[in-house]
Amino acid sequence: MRTYQELLAQKAVLDKQSAELERQLQDARHAERAGVIAHIKQLLVQNDLTLEDLSLKSGSGGVLKGKQAHSQAGRHVAPKYRDAETGNTWSGRGLKPKWVQAALAAGKTLSELKI
Repeated sequence: MRTYQELLAQKAVLDKQSAELERQLQDARHAERAGVIAHIKQLLVQNDLTLEDLSLKSGSGGVLKGKQAHSQAGRHVAPKYRDAETGNTWSGRGLKPKWVQAALAAGKTLSELKI
């Protein structure tokens, strides 16, 4: 059986190897990405295309990233439920707050908490 110190030394070696592999992965990813970007630019020039032709905004990542904002994102929703004792409110969306859970556990219903 190995000693604690031997295991710590082995862990340090493995951590160093892991960091080196992570650096190599990042370098390979950057090189691959640069090649893809160069190829795309070449295709754009060859086919006389612009970013607008692809329905992309410059610098935004656009559709290719798959991160389109939901039309309801960031909108404030009026509260539907209120705790009469504390004044806490809940819109009815997302997880139930602790005060709602406690009220339900105490025998109240959501309709009793409705504003």
